[in-house]
Formats: sequence, structure tokens, C-alpha cells
Amino acid sequence: MSRLYDKQLKAVLDRPQTKVKILSDGDGLGARLSLQGKIRWQFRYKIEGKNKRVDLGDYPEISIVRARDLTQQCRMWLAEGYDPKLQREVERKVTLKPVTVKDALEYWLVNYAEKNRVNAPRHRAQFVKHIYPYIGHLPLDQTETRHWLECFDRIRRGVRGKQRPAPVAAGYVFQNAKQALRFCRVRRYAISRALDDLTILDVGSKQRRKDRVLSESEFDDVLTHIQSRKCNRYYADLIWLLVVFGARSQEVRCSTWDEWDFEKGLWTVPRDNSKTSEIILRPIPDAFRPWLLRLKARNQKSGYLLGEYKKPEAVSAFGGNIWKRLEHKEKWTLHDLRRTLATRLNDLGVLPHVVEHLLGHTVSGVAGIYNRSQYMNEKRAALNMWLRTISPEIWDGYRAFG
Repeated sequence: MSRLYDKQLKAVLDRPQTKVKILSDGDGLGARLSLQGKIRWQFRYKIEGKNKRVDLGDYPEISIVRARDLTQQCRMWLAEGYDPKLQREVERKVTLKPVTVKDALEYWLVNYAEKNRVNAPRHRAQFVKHIYPYIGHLPLDQTETRHWLECFDRIRRGVRGKQRPAPVAAGYVFQNAKQALRFCRVRRYAISRALDDLTILDVGSKQRRKDRVLSESEFDDVLTHIQSRKCNRYYADLIWLLVVFGARSQEVRCSTWDEWDFEKGLWTVPRDNSKTSEIILRPIPDAFRPWLLRLKARNQKSGYLLGEYKKPEAVSAFGGNIWKRLEHKEKWTLHDLRRTLATRLNDLGVLPHVVEHLLGHTVSGVAGIYNRSQYMNEKRAALNMWLRTISPEIWDGYRAFG
């Protein structure tokens, strides 16, 4: 069978015809010549004995050489058991509307992080700040490792006059982005291995293991400060609740009054506010109940334990600088109050597993699977003992302040 040539096609292109013609080039490729003289490439094939065809584009926009290449691709799909017409539609959608970097990261945020990560809003905020403005619009499958590294390097080095160097933050954003791409790949939403060969040390630094425990004098400074009028009332109440329960800031910041059962003497932290996505049950110490009831009378209208909802960034910024306000030499954050409480309780003889349950940690191993006890009596006794160990003058002063 003879092949088609440009000279032959140009001779009939845009010239009226008396009837529609099919000019064959072999291997199923044909040039359909319309009554108006328009030429369209078509690949003709059979599936289960039925004749089918798929349009490949118009001549001369699609040259003979290109049309033959497309035909070979169609024949390959057919040999592998795929319908060439359907495969062409899939590839066309991918080409015309590719999954962008932003699409992929948002896919992970919506379908995984928002359901399993307490810090999902923080993850999105970091992507919005550090990733989306620079490579968010790029097709994911065309984004190379160097594009990502430019974003991570910008975080690590900082931007003069705008952003401080943050190597730990660079590693944090990298970890989330890498997990997001893997999530998309496993679910066949989009494919990219641009971050597979990188580690945290390639882009920034690992977060150092923290072991900060406040000294007795530092701890007393904190309690004295939250009684003073210098401390904002919201943050004073927040710190006091963190001190008493050893809770995470998230658990207190997002707490609403329907979590507090004063008849049963129980605070139930819902899964949505828990870092481990598990319900946390904490008893309300008897001596602490009057202060909480006064707090409820003041804040009940808002529905929130602390009277309003503050974003995590605002609370984190306050907690990251409080050591400076108190003129302490070594930095500490609100999270270190948990470690301080845990250390003090262990020193007082409270059993480690009771402290872990009080803090809301996930119990690992067989015990975490089969032992579902909440140790409520033990936790109640531990918190009552903890309140008794706090300096009586400070405790009485804060009760009056409350």
C-alpha cells in the first residue's frame, strides 16, 4: 500500500470535493478529505469486531510524520488492551488541565491532613506562604527537585528584611510536602518523585529534642506574672489551665463549655482538638471547680472556655516570647509547662503511665491496644496532689484573681 506525501495532500487541501474521501497511509492511519477540502487524520481500528476510529488532528497542523507517530502510539495502546480513543481523551485532559503543585498539596490537606492532623491549618498557612507563590501554579509532573529546593532554601536562609533564617521550619515544610506527594502518588491522583531522594538535612535542620523544665523560681515567676494586671486576661487564664492540667495549648485554646461536665467532674477533650485524634478524659480537681465556675460565668456567652477563639499563630507568638518578659536567661515555651508538670508529678511519686494518660499521650505497644483503662481515680488523685504542691500563697492569690 502506497504512503501519502505532502505534495499529494497539498494538491487537494482547501479545494471543494464532490464527495468525502479517505486517503490511506497504512497501519490504520487515514486522511479524511471533507467536501470543503479539509483534511483530518484518523486512526481506524477494531475492538471485538466493531469498527472504531479516533481523530488525531488536522493537516497541516499535524504533519504526516507526527500523524504516523500518533498512530504508532495508538497501536501500542491497542496491543496493551487499551482503547486508543479513551486513552487519547485521558492524555488530553492531563495536558490541557494538569495537576499543579497547589492542587496536589491541597488534595493531601483536604483528604488527609484536615482529618488526621491537629496542625492542618498551620500546614496550609506554611504552604500558602512558602510554596504556592513560587511554584504552586506549575504542573506537578513538570516540577523538578531544583524548583522545590529553591523554596526550601528560601525558608532556610531567610529573606533579608522580611524573614529570618528558619532551617527547622524548612525541614518541617519539606516533610509535609514529601508526605503530600506520596499520598497523591499512592492514590494515583498525581505522580511526582521530585522529593524522594531528599532528606531533612538536605533542606534544613531537624528539630532538636526538647528537655526544658522550668526551675522552681521560674515556675513561681510564671504564676506570679499571671496574677498581675500586666498579663492579658486571656493568656493568664490559658497559662493557669496549662499549669493545672498539663494540657496542650490546642486543647485549651479550642475548648468549649460543652466539654466540661461539672456534675461528673470531667473535662472531655474531643478528637478534633486532640493531637493524637483520640478522646482525652481529665478529672476536674475539687479545689479547681470554683475557679472554673467563675470563669464560665464570665465566658459562657461566647461558648469558648477562654471567652474567644484565637488563632494558633497568635498564641504561639505569645508563648514563644514570655520568657523574655519574665527576664529568664534560657528560652522556654508554653509546651514546656507540660514537661514541667510531668517531671514534678513523677518526682511526687505518680506512676509514669498515669502521667502519660493525664498528658494525653498515646500509649504504645500491647498496653495501648488491650488496656483501655482511663485511670480516672489515679488521675484525680494526682491533680489534687499537684494543686496542693503549688505555693499556697500563689494558689490563693490566683483563686482571688479568678
